[in-house]
Amino acid sequence: MLIPYMPNAVTTISCILLFAILTSTPAFAQHDPSHHSAYADFADRDVKALSGEQIEQLLAGEGMGMALPAELNGYPGPKHVLELAEPLELTAEQRAETQKLFHAMKEEATSLGQEIVEAEKTLDDEFSSHQITAEKLDSLTAHIAALQGRLRAAHLHAHLAQVEILTHPQRHKYNTLRGYATHGDKHE
Repeated sequence: MLIPYMPNAVTTISCILLFAILTSTPAFAQHDPSHHSAYADFADRDVKALSGEQIEQLLAGEGMGMALPAELNGYPGPKHVLELAEPLELTAEQRAETQKLFHAMKEEATSLGQEIVEAEKTLDDEFSSHQITAEKLDSLTAHIAALQGRLRAAHLHAHLAQVEILTHPQRHKYNTLRGYATHGDKHE
């Protein structure tokens, strides 16, 4: 007669303990990717708070969506007005005024963009060197915020000034050409 194999309690507990030990050691445990930060790849950036694309845009004086409240409410931007000069039928005077406005805005935005990149780099360097203090932190972040505000204002001021250069029909046509005629043609 065959006797069925029945593990004793010691054997069962030994197997459970061996399994627990093996699966909890680093060599056997599964790596949990949910613990990795979405920012892990940012560690190699020159300026941690800014992507390469953001740095390029800041240094080039680009709008980066800063003037959307103006753009989407009937205040055209000089860059796009120049791009649409022919369909908008700009006069030579309007084109010259818009070009002057665009260059002034671009110069100011480029300068402020450079200052923002430098200030962000300084903030990053302070943390990297472990020399940051609460006072330095407050000072640097307030400075960066002020620069960002000035940059946004520069872009918005250009839109505000552009409205005075164009006629109402040109502004309406601009909004139509840009795809938001029903949303942005509120300014009279």
